Amino acid sequence: MVTIARYLNVTLIVPELDKTSFWADPSEFQDIFDVDHFITSLRDEVRILKELPPRLKRRVEMGLVYSMPPISWSDISYYHKQILSLIQKYKVVHLNRTDTRLANNGQPLDIQRLRCRVNFSALRFTSQIEELGKRVSKLLRQNGPFIVLHLRYEMDMLAFSGCTQGCNNEEVEELTRMRYAYPWWKEKIINSDLKRKDGLCPFTPEETALILRALDIDNSYQIYIAAGEIYGGERRMASLAAAYPKLVRKETLLEPSDLRFFQNHSSQMAALDYLVSLESDIFIPTYDGNMAKVVEGHRRFLGFKQTILLDRRLLVDLIDQYNSGSLSWNEFSDAVKESHESRKGQPTERSVIPDRPKEEDYFYANPEECLQPPYGQLSST
Repeated sequence: MVTIARYLNVTLIVPELDKTSFWADPSEFQDIFDVDHFITSLRDEVRILKELPPRLKRRVEMGLVYSMPPISWSDISYYHKQILSLIQKYKVVHLNRTDTRLANNGQPLDIQRLRCRVNFSALRFTSQIEELGKRVSKLLRQNGPFIVLHLRYEMDMLAFSGCTQGCNNEEVEELTRMRYAYPWWKEKIINSDLKRKDGLCPFTPEETALILRALDIDNSYQIYIAAGEIYGGERRMASLAAAYPKLVRKETLLEPSDLRFFQNHSSQMAALDYLVSLESDIFIPTYDGNMAKVVEGHRRFLGFKQTILLDRRLLVDLIDQYNSGSLSWNEFSDAVKESHESRKGQPTERSVIPDRPKEEDYFYANPEECLQPPYGQLSST
């Protein structure tokens, strides 16, 4: 939204956060981000206010405001042709959905670079979150190398995606009830097996343990779990904990008093995990959600720090072949390693799929316009 406000030469009001998600997080923007830094660091680009001026606030209170979701993946010119006239007419326009509203590709270079400046410089977490993130990273670093595993095997993700691999009947029913309870989750009837084979499910903890072992990840490494509560708890984490005994979480590294202000604030907890993810030796997401994609891009921005991008569709097939006895362990491990040699966050060109933007590379996962390759030329993927 910063780039759009700057392009339209209009004032931006500090964003509001969605409070209707599964987590019911009451956090405001200023509870997560340093608002003063956000405003001052961008003052040469766009005027940003913490709240509407009194005259315009009265218009909003009287209902004289236009609210709408912009069209997803729009070219920047869409905002000039469609949105600017609305702002001129209503004075205040509330864009009530702002994720993926600007196209990944085909935008002016200055727009792309401003997106990077906002994401990797202007958006800085509050001092409380930053200090705690540094503390967690220091505690981990004192004990040697560490990997951050973004294990997205949480109740909301499983209910939303319809992925129930390894769940018992009661859990499947619970997840189904939750999916139907949220009307904005439009897909209700889901074939979990087909979705998994298409690579559209987060890996289970059991599958993740197999993959890490196949990649020859040293079991003496610390594995930091960046996630909320894992669905199924210790029962589902048993095989991963057996394979990698140095599993840690923020809750095990810190005292309860350290996290007291973050309880029931999932966005602030995620911000803490984000900071630790940036500092890790290796980052491994088990699903390509928004946080995983942005961490991937931020690690590229910081010098192409290693991020192992798991090919879920291929790995599901390999895992099933190994579990059925069609592949030996050595064959399975060799296939996993070979297929991921070029999936470690190296410099690559962002894929472009005309008319199918959801399927192409997300801008923030690979903001190549803002990156300086450390060697050679960009390769195509």
